[in-house]
Amino acid sequence: MASKDEKNLAAVADKIAKMKEPERSLVQRAHEVIMAAEPTLKPRIWYGMPAYAKSSSSPALVTLRNDERINLALTEKVTLNPGGGIDGTLMPAAWYFDTLDEFTEKRIADIVRSALS
Repeated sequence: MASKDEKNLAAVADKIAKMKEPERSLVQRAHEVIMAAEPTLKPRIWYGMPAYAKSSSSPALVTLRNDERINLALTEKVTLNPGGGIDGTLMPAAWYFDTLDEFTEKRIADIVRSALS
């Protein structure tokens, strides 16, 4: 019998597989980057989207959305730091992307790691 983590991972894989191209490939690659950056994260579906948490029963920290554009977002459960400078007290919490290059993959990995610190 499959564990809860295995079922959750299968649900995320199924959600991604049902997406249309080119979004499916982008979200699949982003999923791979997230899991490589923090292999201890537990993927699952959170409000209908792929998400990643510290455990199968804890709130999601990172989500991937595929609406009109793909975005990587941090949830309210992540400690966010004000942007400072001209942004004042605004806190970066979501990033849109429509391609994945080496720089973007590295940035996604950095964002995911920061969500756990």
